[in-house]
Amino acid sequence: MSTNRSKDRASLCSFTFVDGRRCRMPRRDGHPYLCAFHARKEAQALAGQELGQEIAYHLSASYVSACDLSSALGRLFSAVAQGQIKPKTASTLAYLGQTLVQTLHLAQNEYIQAFGTNYWRETIRTSHEQSADNVSPDPQSPPADDEPAPTPASTTSDTHEQDSPANSL
Repeated sequence: MSTNRSKDRASLCSFTFVDGRRCRMPRRDGHPYLCAFHARKEAQALAGQELGQEIAYHLSASYVSACDLSSALGRLFSAVAQGQIKPKTASTLAYLGQTLVQTLHLAQNEYIQAFGTNYWRETIRTSHEQSADNVSPDPQSPPADDEPAPTPASTTSDTHEQDSPANSL
């Protein structure tokens, strides 16, 4: 009789609750030790960890550009739509992302005032190159051999004004 019980127990989910009880559901086909419910919970937890690492990658550089923030928020949006993140968690992260967006122009102005426009541009360029190294699919950078894209007139005049000695006071 005990042999039948041990065989029956071996075919059940091995999830153990906090109070020491074990799940009594049969194991899911294709999963070595969990029922369908606990296997799904385990998969969600693993996906959440991977997603957290992907989002953190975009926000971990010494300078977070608007493109980095956009990539992180885009990944968050996709994860919510796929049900990988709980809506409450996504809401909190989106609020924090909104706060970061509101400070981007302040960070840009501060950086330009401290180091100049050319250093700021190099920092942005480096940030984009680092983002391109990530395993998630990103759009390809334009080829370096092509003609440089024309800069808008407002950017050119803003650049000269920001580099002028009168604005550095």
